[in-house]
Amino acid sequence: MTAVGRRLAFDYGDIRTGVAVSDPHGILVTPHATLLTQSETFLATLQELVSEVEPLYIAVGSPLHLSGEASAKMESVSLFVDILKGLTEVPIHLIDERLTTVTAQGRMRDAGKSSKVSKSMIDSVAAATILEQALRAEKNGTLTQ
Repeated sequence: MTAVGRRLAFDYGDIRTGVAVSDPHGILVTPHATLLTQSETFLATLQELVSEVEPLYIAVGSPLHLSGEASAKMESVSLFVDILKGLTEVPIHLIDERLTTVTAQGRMRDAGKSSKVSKSMIDSVAAATILEQALRAEKNGTLTQ
């Protein structure tokens, strides 16, 4: 049986960071917000999100090349994970984010969203895709830190 409590996911980027949240039963995932990473309020907003959601765990997209090798962006994602570790003691799981943006773009297109609207939402939809992958791994018993 799946634990009751919301899960939180981030699609970290140097410019924008997408956020998604699950329902308490880990069934429904909703794109939550897109944060401006370089904003002066970024850290305070992260703290507020973690406090508000009280997640069972946090999933963060792990930037890998299609070959499976870590990309150059992995260093900044690792720093972001360190920041999250300073804000909470809940487990933080890295989730393979290959093709999540492509999947998110397809979802936005299928929903009839214009490319202008999609650009402002793409990061949170990508975070939702990351969280869906984490939930599948959780249900399969393969979610690892």
